[in-house]
Amino acid sequence: MSAQAQLVAPRRQRGVNLEKWGWVFMRASGVLLVVLIFGHLFVNLMLGEGIHALDFAFVAGKFASPFWQWWDVLMLWLALIHGANGMRTVVNDYVTRPTVRTALVWALGLAAALLIILGTLVVFTFDPCNGVFEDGTMWAACQAMGN
Repeated sequence: MSAQAQLVAPRRQRGVNLEKWGWVFMRASGVLLVVLIFGHLFVNLMLGEGIHALDFAFVAGKFASPFWQWWDVLMLWLALIHGANGMRTVVNDYVTRPTVRTALVWALGLAAALLIILGTLVVFTFDPCNGVFEDGTMWAACQAMGN
């Protein structure tokens, strides 16, 4: 091979560079997750009565607010996608067999998607009065809310 042929740079592939956007996502989601998580911890542990106020009624009250529903769902989505993308990177770096790598990446994606769907359903369909009976501690509160 001639010296001139060795100096020619390889052609850049056209299209979207998914690895680059995955890298950018990891940095952006990491920064946003720090804000979301510390906000979550501050509100739950420092405001009001602190950790002593954390009970079922506290969670029910938070999930009654669309602001906190979206806060928790955004935190859930970003954490799961961030974690799955990080695990995908580890699998791509260390798993050498292509079929095993593909199976593991698919398993990660399916697990993350399932958890995102289930977590989102829990947050948006949460009803503190579902399954409350007359002899339960929540009966009076649920009757007062009209449930």
